[in-house]
Amino acid sequence: MGQLAVSDKPQDLAGIRPLLKWAGGKTQLLKEILPKIPKKYGRYIEPFFGGGAVFFAVNPTNGIIADSNPELINLYRSVANDVNGVIAQLQELKNTEDVFYAVRAQDVSKLSDVEVAARTIFLNRTCFNGLYRVNKAGQFNVPFGRYKNPKILDEMSLKAASEILRNTTIVCGDYKTVLNNNAQPGDFIFLDPPYLPVSAFADFKRYTKEQFYEEDHIELAAEVKRLHELGCHIVLTNSNHPLVHEQYHLFPVEVIQTKRYISCNGSGRTGEDVIVTVPPRQRFNLRSVPAPLPAQTALYPSTRFMGSKSKLLGDIWAVASQFKFDTALDLFSGSGVVSYMLKSHGKAVVSNDYMAMSATFAKAMIENNDVTLSQNDALALLEPLHPVDHFVETKFQGLYFIDDDNRLIDILRANINALKNPYQRAIAMSALIRSCLKKRPRGIFTYVGHRYDDGRKDLLKTFREQFLEAVESVNAAVFNNGQANKARHGDAMTVQNREPGLVYIDPPYYSPLSDNEYVRRYHFVEGLARNWEGVEIQEHTTTKKFKSYPTPFSSRKGATEAFDSLFKRFRDSVLIVSYSSNSLPTLDEMVSLMAKHKPHVEVVPVDYRYSFGNQGHKVSDNKNSVKEYFFVGY
Repeated sequence: MGQLAVSDKPQDLAGIRPLLKWAGGKTQLLKEILPKIPKKYGRYIEPFFGGGAVFFAVNPTNGIIADSNPELINLYRSVANDVNGVIAQLQELKNTEDVFYAVRAQDVSKLSDVEVAARTIFLNRTCFNGLYRVNKAGQFNVPFGRYKNPKILDEMSLKAASEILRNTTIVCGDYKTVLNNNAQPGDFIFLDPPYLPVSAFADFKRYTKEQFYEEDHIELAAEVKRLHELGCHIVLTNSNHPLVHEQYHLFPVEVIQTKRYISCNGSGRTGEDVIVTVPPRQRFNLRSVPAPLPAQTALYPSTRFMGSKSKLLGDIWAVASQFKFDTALDLFSGSGVVSYMLKSHGKAVVSNDYMAMSATFAKAMIENNDVTLSQNDALALLEPLHPVDHFVETKFQGLYFIDDDNRLIDILRANINALKNPYQRAIAMSALIRSCLKKRPRGIFTYVGHRYDDGRKDLLKTFREQFLEAVESVNAAVFNNGQANKARHGDAMTVQNREPGLVYIDPPYYSPLSDNEYVRRYHFVEGLARNWEGVEIQEHTTTKKFKSYPTPFSSRKGATEAFDSLFKRFRDSVLIVSYSSNSLPTLDEMVSLMAKHKPHVEVVPVDYRYSFGNQGHKVSDNKNSVKEYFFVGY
C-alpha cells in the first residue's frame, strides 16, 4: 500500500511526540531525516524502534515496528490495546524518591502488561537522564533523577500514539528476522542501530541485555546491501565513525552536528551523526545486443579519433532509449558520433568540446541542418584565390606531409577563412582536417616521417582527392532533424545547467598507465581549426606541438573532483557516463560519486576493444581489450 507524504498527513495525527525519553532518540535529527523519506513507498518498517521519534513524526499506516527489548514492545502493544488502562495506572504514580525505588523494585513477572507499560513510562520519565540500563540479572538499575516536575502522564500523546499503533504490526525480535520476514521491494526501512563505537554513548546494554559489536555493524551493512538489491528505500543513522564510511561508501553519507544529552561531562555533549541514504536498486531491462540505430547515423564520416564511440553507439542508445528526454547534452563530444546519433533520434542536441577541431565537426554536422558546400565551391577552394601566409609550408616542412601537400593546405586555409557562411567554413575545415588525418599513418601527429606507412589506399590518394571526398562525406551527413541544435567550443566545466534532459559524459580517461592528451596526438589539425591562434608552439620539440590545454582529468584527484562537480550541476538530468575499466576513479568510487547526487545509479559493463592504444603491454598484455562502463544516474 502506498504511503502518504509526511506533509499530506491529517493534521490531528501530525507531530505525535515520542512516549519515552530515549538516549539516542532522533527528535533532533527529524528535519534532516524526514526530507530523505520517499513520498511514496510500500510499508514503513523500523526494526530498531527505541523511542520511535521518526515513526511518530511520519505517522505511517500499516507500518511494522520492532525491537529486541521486550519491555519496549510491551509498552507499545499495551498503548495500542488499552491506552486508558495505561493512563489510569500512571495517574496513581507520583514523582518521589520513595515511589520511584518502590516501583523500580517491583517484580515485573507478577504485573499485568498494562502495569508493566505504565512502570516503563514512569521510570523513564523520572530516572536519571531517561536511561534504560539493566544489571546482569536483567533488573532496571538507573537511579532517581530528582526532577522537580517531570511530565509523567502525557495523556494527549498517549491517545494519539494509540491511534497509530492500533494499525501497526508490533514485533519483538531480532532485526534480521524482522527484515527477512517482512521487507519487500518498494518498502521504506528506517534503521537506527546502536551507535559506534560500541563502548561509548550508544552501548546497546543501555537498552537491552544484548550487545552490538563492530562485527554486528558489518552484518547490518550486508543486510542493507541486500535490501538495496531487493528494491527497498533505506535511511540509516549512526555515529561519524570510520567503519560506517567504509561499509556504506557506495551510498550518500551526510555528517550532521548533534548534541549528546546523556553525557555527564558538559564539554562532551556534542558529536557527529551520519545519515546514510540508500535508494532501491533499479534494474535495467537491457537487451543483450545493441539497439538498432537510424540509417542516418551511418552517414557520419568515419574517424580514427582516439576514444571514439562509433562502435558503441548501439550500446549507448540501448541505455539512453529507456529514458524519456527531448534534449541531450554531449559534454565531451570528441569525434561527434554520439551527438550525431542523438540528433538522428530527433533530440535537440548541444555538442560541446574543448578541442576546436571537435567543435568544428559539430558545427558542420550537428548544429548545421541544411547548408552544404557544392562541388564547384569545393574545387574553387583548391585554387590560390586569396593571399597565402605559407605558415604550414615553412613551420612544418618535412614533418608530416610533402611540400606540395603543405602548400595546398595553406591555400585551403586562406580560402576557407574567406568563406562568409559559418557552416560552409565548418564543412570545409572539417574536410581539411579529415584529409590530414587520412593522409597521416595512424592518423596522429606524435611522430614525424612516415615510418608507420602500412600501404593503406588512403595514403596513396592525393591530398586533392582526399579533400574532395571529405567534402562529399560531410555534405552527405548534413540533415535537418527539426530541432535547434548547438555546437559549443569550450570547457565542459563551464557549461551551465539547462533544462533537464540527458547528459552524456565521455571525458578523457585518467590512468597512470597512459596519457589522455588529445592535443599531443592531434595538435597539427587542432592548430588548423584554431588557425594557431591562442596557442604556444613549443619550438624545441621535433613535432612542433603546442602546450596541452589544462584539464582536471589529468590526475586522479582532479578527475574525482570534476566528476563530483558535473554530477552535482546536472543532477536533475539523466546522466550516462562512459568510462574504461583501466581508468581512475575506480568503479566503486564512480558509483559513490554519482550516488551523492542521483537516487538511482546503475553500472552497465560492455566488452570493448579500442582501435589503437599505447598501454597494452602494461596491462597484462590485454591488447587494449577492456570493459567500457556506462554509469547511469537517474
